[in-house]
Amino acid sequence: MKERRSYIDLIWWLVLIAWSLTILFPIVWVLYESLKTNPEFFQNVWTLPDHPQWMNYKKAWLNYNLLTAMLNTLYYVGASLVIGTFLTALNAYALTRIEFKGRKFIWGMIMLSLFLPGINALIPQYILMRDLHLTNSLTGLILLNCLGESVFFLMLLGGFMRSLPRELEESGTIDGASIFKMFIRIIVPLSMPGIVTVAIFKFIGLYNSFLEPFIYLSDSSKYTIGVNIYHANMLMQYTNDWVTLFAGVIITMIPSVLVFMFFQRWIMEGATLGSVKG
Repeated sequence: MKERRSYIDLIWWLVLIAWSLTILFPIVWVLYESLKTNPEFFQNVWTLPDHPQWMNYKKAWLNYNLLTAMLNTLYYVGASLVIGTFLTALNAYALTRIEFKGRKFIWGMIMLSLFLPGINALIPQYILMRDLHLTNSLTGLILLNCLGESVFFLMLLGGFMRSLPRELEESGTIDGASIFKMFIRIIVPLSMPGIVTVAIFKFIGLYNSFLEPFIYLSDSSKYTIGVNIYHANMLMQYTNDWVTLFAGVIITMIPSVLVFMFFQRWIMEGATLGSVKG
């Protein structure tokens, strides 16, 4: 029986290694292509560069105006992350810890929304944003993302908060704490692993967001990093400067990769605790 388990483990290891290679190979390929010259790239896309062209990164930074795009993305992602995560935690607390009439009905409607593709709300959202004069505005995008709650994050954090003992709030009520004070002083600190997990997933989703910034932003000075790289890609039909584009892609990948590397322990612990306790 022991040998059988070892044999199965070996198969799973091979499957996981093969799967990881399918993810890593495109990244490595783009990395070494970004260090070539354009003649080298068009001559053979599989060979390594003769002399690494680090100037491609400087050229991408300047030609694609990545500094402005990064600052726009920082404002959009940062504000959406802080406000959106707070609202998600507040909503999860209200729906899991506070007894009120219609709570089960609200949860039922939230579960029902899982069967509705988000693309269906695109046109009504755009009409509403247009009528409120919030199109072509990063602040409008922030409001749209903060007020549009994600069912997945609500379920994850709600499952985590539901597992906390009721005695904590009972003791807070005896001490005269308000509902909001109990939320800030008791629930938030104890739910921090789940909140950090939600925040990291939100960051990755917001940083890689393309459709909404692409639809709502028309001024190039307000482009986020995803839309900026998309327009840089569109220029390739006129310039064919692919190695500079690859360098720009690598630059834009760095923030999300670093965030995942530094916070992967929080992601694993928070997701596991939320699923087990919920």
